[in-house]
Amino acid sequence: MTLTRFAPGPDMSREFRDALGRFATGVTVVTCQSSLGPLGITANSFASVSLEPPLVLWSPARSSRRFDAFAEATEFAIHVLGDDQMDLCDRFSTEGLDFDGLTWTTNEANVPLIEGVLARFECSRHAVHEGGDHAIVVGRVIQAAFSDGNPMVFSNGRYGEFRSV
Repeated sequence: MTLTRFAPGPDMSREFRDALGRFATGVTVVTCQSSLGPLGITANSFASVSLEPPLVLWSPARSSRRFDAFAEATEFAIHVLGDDQMDLCDRFSTEGLDFDGLTWTTNEANVPLIEGVLARFECSRHAVHEGGDHAIVVGRVIQAAFSDGNPMVFSNGRYGEFRSV
């Protein structure tokens, strides 16, 4: 296996994206309450940070029209999608207000909670850090839930499913 080496920069952004794409991630929908009502966004930047205290992170893009609502949200939920939930992934990729036809409720903090996902983390904002063209939002997990199933995976610019070897 031969590695292609390069120095990241403006003229090498495609190569940098391609290198990052070699790392497979899960797919999530993050929700919060906004001035326009319940809001959602698809994100693959979710990661665990700490078990004690229970912390997770995700990174919204500054270029998103939904950035301010999510960067300023004091409460939010991260929903891990199963491999059969491409409809949820697509629904919140471009528009964040379309909860029509979904089974969802709100928690005590009025955060939208989507039913039927693989896992869910209800969070309060712990910190927001600079992250270049993204922010790094760290949440303290207040409640978590999970079910059986296989995760949706994103790698090399494509969605797929996990297969054990």
